[in-house]
Amino acid sequence: MMRAPLLVAGAAGLLLAAPANAGARTSITPYIELGQVLTADLQRGDVLTYSTAAAGVDAVISTRTVEVQLSYNYQHNFSWDDRYGDDDAHSGLARATVRVAPGVSIEGGALATRARSDIRGAAPAVLVGRQDNVTQLYSAYVGPTVSTHVGPVSLNASYRFGYTKVEAPGATGVAPGSPRLDAFDDSKSHLAQASVGIGSGNGLPVGVTVSGAYERDDGSQLRQRYEGAFGRADVVAPVLPTLAVTAGVGYEKIKVSQKDPLFDAATGQPVVDANNRFVTDESSPRRIAYETDGLIYDAGLVWKPSLRTTLQARVGKRYGGTTYTGSLGYAATRAIGIQIGVYDSVDTFGRQLRDGIAALPASFIDQRDAFNQQFSGCTFGQSNVAAGSCLNGVLQSITTASYRARGVDAVLSTRHGPLSFGMGVGYANRKLFAPGGVGYVVYGANDQSYYGQGFVSVTLDRNSGITGNLFLNYYESGLPGAPAVFSTGATASYYRNFGRIGTTLTAGLYNFSQDGFDDQTSGQAQVGVRYSF
Repeated sequence: MMRAPLLVAGAAGLLLAAPANAGARTSITPYIELGQVLTADLQRGDVLTYSTAAAGVDAVISTRTVEVQLSYNYQHNFSWDDRYGDDDAHSGLARATVRVAPGVSIEGGALATRARSDIRGAAPAVLVGRQDNVTQLYSAYVGPTVSTHVGPVSLNASYRFGYTKVEAPGATGVAPGSPRLDAFDDSKSHLAQASVGIGSGNGLPVGVTVSGAYERDDGSQLRQRYEGAFGRADVVAPVLPTLAVTAGVGYEKIKVSQKDPLFDAATGQPVVDANNRFVTDESSPRRIAYETDGLIYDAGLVWKPSLRTTLQARVGKRYGGTTYTGSLGYAATRAIGIQIGVYDSVDTFGRQLRDGIAALPASFIDQRDAFNQQFSGCTFGQSNVAAGSCLNGVLQSITTASYRARGVDAVLSTRHGPLSFGMGVGYANRKLFAPGGVGYVVYGANDQSYYGQGFVSVTLDRNSGITGNLFLNYYESGLPGAPAVFSTGATASYYRNFGRIGTTLTAGLYNFSQDGFDDQTSGQAQVGVRYSF
């Protein structure tokens, strides 16, 4: 399947093709890399080695009209042992904004990484090489934004197109006899939204905003379709110079539907294709997995005691129950930033991943790590006002079912002289939806996960430095008989550059455990050489 790699490569090429003005900050560094890896199963005593060849590019373009950052790496692993096998891995993140006219811009983002497929299955810490329950995914979005004023009235509108592709998973490490789950293939999404607003003091004692949106997401598996629309009015009333109360009311309609899988008449089990995905019964009626239609409302506060601190919190009625959302942005010092977000939404995997990429910092810290996919967890920002964001909640596992996603993420990052540091923690919960009687395996089940991640980089001199990563994840599925899964690990690297040639020495120690299975503890070491053009 070449479409997905070409999607990421095409997005990268489009971003790098943006014009650069004279005097702008522009850095584009392609490179090739060779490495030798030793991996050891510390419980069974197995030792394997393999070679790697990689090519990639790191780029930053910053002008009056263009802001781009791209980090992309393609790696091929050459096996020295039949038990391992050759393997490819793509890892990258691109974020870009191009201002094409006053008040008009085009925003885009692209992600390539590896992630766990089944939340019940194995949780290997190393995401390169052939690993159970790990699959490659690609996602990208792009679209225009228009923002202008007519007197005191602000007008805003935007459109986003998103596409997500996941390669077919192999073995998942799920216990024998466990119910079969469908495997995500691809999805396309469209989001159009607009708002009209006027601030307080312009003839009104309060600020008023009227907004609306329409969204559709089509997944190829079982012809899943998400369709949603809302319209609402919000008011903001200042009560103190630093404090305002806000309230909103509106109408929302969401429907998620899909067709049935084709069942084998002899076994009564879903028929799967060559990629282990369910075959759609095209003759089946379209069945409702989730539906809501009615009034939505919420109220809260906005607190901004200084230019460095903004707190928002809301509680309301939506999705047939009570919702809590909020955010905190705190630039503690010129070098330290903190971001906290509380979310609650009805989502699909493709939509949540699209929105997650858009929430990542436009200027991010590139963590050079030979073993872990740096973009599958928390990404840390280079600015104290954009500390970072995490994709752990959506990438805890890849599901074809729609779900209600609730959780919280907290990120701290700092860059001061030779030191870069980042830390992220969070909790995610998903209540899965499926048509009653058809998606009986996942209907009403609750997945949840807890996660933490730390990153540090210290520059020793202009040619050398050390980096370290630490992470832990806990996964719990609500499916019958599913074991809890825990994984943790740490890596450390030393690098030294000799002109265009850079050398790296990396070591890592990892463990993951599943209830009812033996723990798996492993170590890895790599020597790598990079040539930058």
